[in-house]
Amino acid sequence: MSNSISVLTELLQIFPYWRPQMYFKASLTALSHAMEDQVLAGSGYPLVIASFQRERFYRQEAQRYRRIAQKTDQVYVLAAPEADFENSSEVYEKIAFKSTDSLAQEWNLIVIAQDYASCLVCQERIGVNYDNTNDRVGSAMDNSRRFEGIWTFDRQVSQQSADTLLRRILAYRPELKTKIKQARQKYLPVTTLKQRRVNLKQKEVNKLTWDCPNRYPDPFVQRLVSYLQASQYKLLKANRSLASKEHKERLINSVTTAIRHSLDPEEILHLAVQKLGEGLGVCRCLVYRCRETDTTATIQHEFLSAGIASIKGETWPLHDNPLFQEVMELRDALMIEDANNDPRIFNRTKSDSKSLQSLVIKCSILSWLLVPILYRGRLLGMLELHHCGPNPVDWKDEDVALVNAITTQIGVALIQAEAYANLQDLNEQLEALDRTRSNLVAITGHELRTPLSTIQICLESLSTEPDMSPKLRQVMLNTALQDAERMRKLVQDFLTLSRLESGRVEWHPEPLDLAECVELSLSNVRSRNRDRNLPNIKNLVTAELPLIQADGEWLVEVLAKLLDNACKFTSSKGSVTIEVSSTHPGSLEVTVADTGRGIEPNCLETVFDRFYQEEGALRRSTGGTGLGLAICRQIVQGWGGEIWAESDGKDLGSQFHFTVPIFLKTIPCKRTKKTSLAKTSKLNKK
Repeated sequence: MSNSISVLTELLQIFPYWRPQMYFKASLTALSHAMEDQVLAGSGYPLVIASFQRERFYRQEAQRYRRIAQKTDQVYVLAAPEADFENSSEVYEKIAFKSTDSLAQEWNLIVIAQDYASCLVCQERIGVNYDNTNDRVGSAMDNSRRFEGIWTFDRQVSQQSADTLLRRILAYRPELKTKIKQARQKYLPVTTLKQRRVNLKQKEVNKLTWDCPNRYPDPFVQRLVSYLQASQYKLLKANRSLASKEHKERLINSVTTAIRHSLDPEEILHLAVQKLGEGLGVCRCLVYRCRETDTTATIQHEFLSAGIASIKGETWPLHDNPLFQEVMELRDALMIEDANNDPRIFNRTKSDSKSLQSLVIKCSILSWLLVPILYRGRLLGMLELHHCGPNPVDWKDEDVALVNAITTQIGVALIQAEAYANLQDLNEQLEALDRTRSNLVAITGHELRTPLSTIQICLESLSTEPDMSPKLRQVMLNTALQDAERMRKLVQDFLTLSRLESGRVEWHPEPLDLAECVELSLSNVRSRNRDRNLPNIKNLVTAELPLIQADGEWLVEVLAKLLDNACKFTSSKGSVTIEVSSTHPGSLEVTVADTGRGIEPNCLETVFDRFYQEEGALRRSTGGTGLGLAICRQIVQGWGGEIWAESDGKDLGSQFHFTVPIFLKTIPCKRTKKTSLAKTSKLNKK
């Protein structure tokens, strides 16, 4: 047998004007013990019917009911079996009902004696997980379980409750028919409350029963119950507060733990937004990096609840966003409960509010929370929480404080990640400096020692052999002069690169004819390589090009070094080409191409590094310091241009490109060849 209708429901159908009260488990425990103590302290042979939800709850009170059974033989205990509870007749009657019976959700205790009667009939409002009742937190939550029911000293209500429970006991244990019949004859009159109630007038019923839910209660017991109820409310509120604080601490700890496992800023933001979104249960949580001077930001990280549209990859306005500007002024969180009625968003007098209006409509934002990610006053990013309806959200101070605490952790983690990245860059720079030092020692040792040895040998020969023929003497002098010039060029390259890298160069830009500069550089290259068979140099630069804006001396230096580099790595049977194109707006692109040795694809960036030697510092077949291309890069970047190299691979030639800005004719200027030549003629003297 299984009953789906609770005892309380049946009782309220018979007494429709009764109003059930709300009780906590702690209050019901106190009331039950008071009713049981009254039986133990009194005389006579009362009827006692107790219904426990589970066998485990019965086991806690089994000893008390053994003592009660010594007072009377009419004791009935009902419980849902879990272990060894079963139908039996021991010191009292035990009735094991099915777990599907409505009694499994009820708390019932009826006591009927000759001179008094009381009953406690309750039904639990919500289901409770009983697995944690043994630990301290579980016990506190178990005592906060809520029941709806009736507690009264009214004999008629007590008799009707006893009658209902006795019928259920008889259904489970038919063999108790005789004993239950005796109980009915002794404790329940023939004319039941239900039958007598038909004869009562409605007015009398209201006066005698319905206006007094707990008829004839003991004042002390009534106050005790009120005190227990109030105490339980306070305890429940405190438990909720503690649970909320524990939830916040766990959320902060989970975010902190997650972001501390990574030094990647993008991973930190992704973990933070996921943990925070899950912990707070918001519709949308997003975070993005930004600075105070940024005009827009791109949404890269977001958390979405089910059914919420994604805005990842969208461009977020900042400069024309009054909310962002207000956050920057406050340096604190900004809360918007109802975006549809916020004057900063829907303001017809402000033009910048239109973008916010479209943003709110597009993203379905109803309630908005903006929290800056700051570190020592520096803005690192922004964290936003969106609630998309249907009702606005009242952002609580404790929630805002929680988000502020998390953004502080995010800010610290981002700074740590930046510091780690800077440390990595510094280590790479130190490694590069170490390589530079090694290259410098190797190159200077080779480039300086070799010409010094040659010069020393030539001078010693001239001084120790006075009878040397004039022809041989001239050969010795020419050799010494050539190696001295080689040393001078090395020192000059060192000094030039040092000046460029330190920023001590004063630039003198002026309108120049690019074709004239190319001719000067070609003349410079040919004059320095008179004794060498140069490859065929093709000059495809025409005089119809627009004027350029650059420092003529440094421009010729770049052209000369690129041409000299192309000739150095190209055989005499090859060719070198110099040409100009206007593929870049506002600038000309100069290309120096050769058919020589070529460059490996993985070395196209490193060829511009200082002391770069493709074959190694001491195993190369061509001379040079490895500073020429580094000097070219510093010069081109000095006037705001770009320089890069291209090559299809080894022995397939190479092309070096750089850009130079076009002169804007704001003031009429005469193109005079003398001016350009005067500025750059000293290069030939070198």
